[in-house]
Amino acid sequence: MRDAIFHILFVWYPYFCLTTFFIGSLIRFDRDQYTWKASSSQMLRKRQLFWGSNLFHFGILFLMLGHTVGLLTPTSVYTLVMTVPQKQIIAVVAGGIAGVICFIGLTLLLHRRLFDARIRQTSTVMDLAVLVILWVQLSLGLITLPFSLGHRDGSAMLTLSHWAQGIVTLHPVDATTLQSLEWPFLTHLVLGMTIFLVFPFSRLVHIWSAPVWYLGRRGYQVVRTRRPLPSGGARRSPSQPAE
Repeated sequence: MRDAIFHILFVWYPYFCLTTFFIGSLIRFDRDQYTWKASSSQMLRKRQLFWGSNLFHFGILFLMLGHTVGLLTPTSVYTLVMTVPQKQIIAVVAGGIAGVICFIGLTLLLHRRLFDARIRQTSTVMDLAVLVILWVQLSLGLITLPFSLGHRDGSAMLTLSHWAQGIVTLHPVDATTLQSLEWPFLTHLVLGMTIFLVFPFSRLVHIWSAPVWYLGRRGYQVVRTRRPLPSGGARRSPSQPAE
């Protein structure tokens, strides 16, 4: 029974969450992109919003990049420059600092949304649910740090990275190999996949509206001043020869 539960949670569930994430995001981007609204409350508690938003976004972007690189980089690649235990220490220290920064920022945002009646009135159930899920996920991530230090040889990190790489390459590992991990790691994995599942149905989908494509846009936009029409006649097109 235990083996079946692990197989469902760590083999089937990841693909279900990722499929929902990509298809749901694509549909919302195609259909609802121009109707998205932030339901902004930026005029309320601006100082708390400033610190909370900046700390949260700095921390979460660092964590996302770190998790992606750390989990998906093959062992044979990073061992060219460092050992597995060294990578483990770097991940714990860097991830711990970024996690604390992100946790402080998210706590400020969650407190602002929960304890200001005017802001709470503009919040949907999904808004609050996503913030709570992210807060719990960050808490679990910080809880895993002492357990990671208990695996000085990097064995837990290798187990997690092999699992993640197997999911991405469509060659999932035997889920029973994860049974040796402590409960914070397992709960962190399941909740992290659940965030991908609810992503298309929440305000998180606004990340796809970031105008990053402007950075690679080529050419310039030509803007011409509007000239008054000549008296007694229509405007001549640029290709029309002058009489």
